[in-house]
Amino acid sequence: MTSTLSFLLGLSGVFLLLIGLGIFWAIKSGQFEDMEGPSQRILMDDDDPMLPRRQGDQDALKKAP
Repeated sequence: MTSTLSFLLGLSGVFLLLIGLGIFWAIKSGQFEDMEGPSQRILMDDDDPMLPRRQGDQDALKKAP
């Protein structure tokens, strides 16, 4: 019983360490910098002429009838 309990406590300690390292890595690499951007980008209309486009998109629009 004691060996099983110590094994599970050690294993949970290792998991806590891995989770902590993962969170600090995500913060340091900038994963949480722009939280509102993707949620607002989905609402933008692709047909809006005021939005900047890539050069290939503009050429395709000029050739379209």
